[in-house]
Amino acid sequence: MGTNKKHRVPFGPLGIIMAIGVVYGDIGTSPLYVMKSILEALPDNQLSRPDYIIGAVSCVIWTLTIQTTLKYVILTLRADNNGEGGILALYALIRQKFRWAYIIAALGAATLLADGIITPAMTVITSMEGLNNIVPEVPIVPATLVIVIGLFLIQPLGTGSLGKYFGTMMLAWFIMMGIVGASHVIHDFSVFKAFNPMYAIRFLIHAPHTMFILGAVFLCTTGAEALYSDLGHCGLKNIQISWIFVKSMLIINYLGQAAWIIDNPGIVQHGINPFFAMMPSWFSFIGVLMATAASIIASQALISGSFTVISEAISLNLWPNVKIKYPTNIKGQMYIPSINFIMMILCIIIILMFESSSRLEAAYGLAITLSMLMTTMLLFLYFRETRKPLWFSLPISIFFFVIEFSFFVANMQKFAHGGFASIFIAGIIFFMMYSWFNGRRIKRHYTTYDQINEAYLNHINEISEDSTIPKSATNLVYITSANNKNALESKITYSLFNKFPKRADTYWFVRIKRTDSPYEFEYDVKTFVPGKVFRIDLRIGFKVGVHADKYVRLICNKMEKENLVNLESRYPSMHGARGDFAFFVVDRIFRNIELSAGQQIILAFYNLVKRLSTSDTQMLDLDPSFAVVETVPLVNVNHKDDILSKLLHTSEFGGNEQK
Repeated sequence: MGTNKKHRVPFGPLGIIMAIGVVYGDIGTSPLYVMKSILEALPDNQLSRPDYIIGAVSCVIWTLTIQTTLKYVILTLRADNNGEGGILALYALIRQKFRWAYIIAALGAATLLADGIITPAMTVITSMEGLNNIVPEVPIVPATLVIVIGLFLIQPLGTGSLGKYFGTMMLAWFIMMGIVGASHVIHDFSVFKAFNPMYAIRFLIHAPHTMFILGAVFLCTTGAEALYSDLGHCGLKNIQISWIFVKSMLIINYLGQAAWIIDNPGIVQHGINPFFAMMPSWFSFIGVLMATAASIIASQALISGSFTVISEAISLNLWPNVKIKYPTNIKGQMYIPSINFIMMILCIIIILMFESSSRLEAAYGLAITLSMLMTTMLLFLYFRETRKPLWFSLPISIFFFVIEFSFFVANMQKFAHGGFASIFIAGIIFFMMYSWFNGRRIKRHYTTYDQINEAYLNHINEISEDSTIPKSATNLVYITSANNKNALESKITYSLFNKFPKRADTYWFVRIKRTDSPYEFEYDVKTFVPGKVFRIDLRIGFKVGVHADKYVRLICNKMEKENLVNLESRYPSMHGARGDFAFFVVDRIFRNIELSAGQQIILAFYNLVKRLSTSDTQMLDLDPSFAVVETVPLVNVNHKDDILSKLLHTSEFGGNEQK
């Protein structure tokens, strides 16, 4: 699941700037809506009350300190899987010992993906509202749709060439936020009281609508989970050092917004955004443009992060195979067409449903609290896996769990007002992951392997020489996933010998493995019967198209030149013309098998998810005119007298396990 390490950014000034651009887009755009959301939660007559405003900012400061700094930057970032981060990387570290933890990982990944759909809508629409305040002629929703749709449409081009500019642009964004915030802080030093956590505690005890306020405060740390997911792109030290600068600028801006609210009681009202309102009039337009650019960069980071989550989920058997494209030579910079399209459609629906940042705030944050809770659970299991003392791991896990559960309860107040949208999206994603994981597990339980021994090869030869059997092709190619070069899945054995015995002149068993090197192309050929039965192991780089039929033909042509195989048609009437190829992909269906009702339901949904995914022939880039998808029973238990059963029960034929 790791990234090609030679592309990982080393620690240094460039790495720090890149981390600022890649990692902090989400959390760095939070000032656009956090204080606005807090004001929305306060009663009309309390909007500029100094102790409430200072208490609210104190909540923000200590949430950033406890959640983002302590939990993620200091603790969680150290739980890396060969340099990779994110909830699925964390799950991969503990899955051998805690196999049931896939449920936690799937729920965390599903909620993270749901957040990746809502965040672009939230950040872009907020910046468009700021532009609308300056240029009222700009329609908020259409302008937001244009930017968001354009962002998704450019994904096939890749962002490798733009990525180097993101760091510089976000660096300017954070500096701007710090300067604007400081310009108001210097006129009201009372806001520094917010560093005293007692103001936060008193505020939560005495302020009205505490749950709604907590839900608004939580928005300041929603980007922390994405921060962990980007560990593999930027490296631990780059993220930790850059966070010192980023957190400082964020806090100064929040303090500046608080100072402006306290100093302008006559202006503050529901619907006003202090982030834009505190900017000097001469700078407002520039500030809005910078906010728009920052929101686009933040959205891009979340879209790319969603692609990474799906890629990791595929490798962990939590998601079906889908086409992954690589616009650049770096494996971490990928593009998944199907996911990109689905995210774009859902994002458009979200924008049209909610239409404003005030309404979107209700949908935002609920899903990510679940993701953080799941990360805390997995982090505790990781502490146990790495034998951290219980006196350390248990209290700190409970500490974070209580805080995050409080935020979750607070955000549940949003459910009826729009939070249902993110939970609904996350629920569908989780259900797909659960069905796929357990469906594959059921199939694996019934997967057996047969050894390619002398009896096996003799029977292949007998079928090949039996003129009473119609010939399937001159060259018969089976796609196998068996790691052992001397074994084949029993489903292939069934297809060869039992379901319409396959007569051919030459038999090929081909295994394809993707590698982390972009342009690698290597292969090995194992000969079982000279000129008759072969196995090809292909190792293909992630940038190289699979094109299994093309590569097999090229290898066969090379072998023919070396007199290792004869590719001519054996039909006399063909006068030595090239023989044909048939590529078989064997799938298993469950029939004639006793399964529990629960297993049957899971497999039914597994097959539904599979129909929505990329087919095996498409994943292999097989020419449809040469490809055959054949289905065989998952387990064949009712045909004890057929050829296959007789072969399987002879001591000389072989076993049923992959060695």
